[in-house]
Amino acid sequence: MDGKGKVVCVTGASGFIASWLVKLLLARGYTVHATVRSLADPKKTEHLLALDGAKERLSLYEASLAEDGSFDSAVNGCICVFHTASPVQFIVDDPQAQLIDPAVKGTLNVLKSASKVPSLKRVVFTSSISAVVVGAKGPVFGDTVDETWFSDPLVCQQKNLWYHASKTMAENAAVKFSQENGLDLVSINPGFAIGPILQPTLSTSSEGFLNLIECGKELSLDGVYRFVDVRDVAMAHILAFENPKANGRYCVVGNVIHSSVIMKIVDKLYPSLDHSKRSKDGKSLEPLIYNVSRVKVESLGLEFTPMEVSIKDTIESLKEKKLLSF
Repeated sequence: MDGKGKVVCVTGASGFIASWLVKLLLARGYTVHATVRSLADPKKTEHLLALDGAKERLSLYEASLAEDGSFDSAVNGCICVFHTASPVQFIVDDPQAQLIDPAVKGTLNVLKSASKVPSLKRVVFTSSISAVVVGAKGPVFGDTVDETWFSDPLVCQQKNLWYHASKTMAENAAVKFSQENGLDLVSINPGFAIGPILQPTLSTSSEGFLNLIECGKELSLDGVYRFVDVRDVAMAHILAFENPKANGRYCVVGNVIHSSVIMKIVDKLYPSLDHSKRSKDGKSLEPLIYNVSRVKVESLGLEFTPMEVSIKDTIESLKEKKLLSF
């Protein structure tokens, strides 16, 4: 679709996924209203202002998830709001304050602003596969997880999976508010995003990938990663807006893969990367693998990036930013 003349909003635009979303929207001709937490912080703004088309069609707005009405000016006049802003932390001291309140109340804050805009056609909400796979019964060998799977906030909390709880509760709140207020909401549920980094600071997932290949330090408790290329996640958001038939939620996971397989790919691509050899000595029992269905999101026209390409591009990006050397 040609985005010429169409105005959209991206919340939390300085983040890993959101930066790519802004880049791809600008490339399609859209005019983008992008919100960041602080206009005074060059780490939040400079990489966005440097994107092709930014000078002509990108406007930055300061907005806070905690402040009522904070997003009113950014969403005004838009035909779509892409709500990506939400904290990503896996170790927290105060889960309510650090994760749940910003995710849930922040989402409702954005949706309240969106509900005031007559021109708005759709809200595309960035949820997570974390809001899919942590139910009373988790996925086991042979299962195919799809959009009919839902995480249970209580199970997440019992397992101290506070990020998962926050994303689940935020998605539930978004669906409820949208139904009650006549908003057309589509949710995107991506896995663990890897790929080239646009922003100057490491995202949680990029840092987790770096620690895995450099130190053999697992971010996943079971050594299983639901990987997806960040560019595919950004494109899924755009397709979910552009296709009028898009509805409900979309799982966006390229591969469910064990860390030992990741290391084999890394060793094949970069035999000189001595760090990755540390993982070869481990004798951990590989857990059973399941699949995440691509069928629904591929029906929108999404083509997944091959896993080896994603891993290679991630490592090249980390090298370019001098975060990984070999």
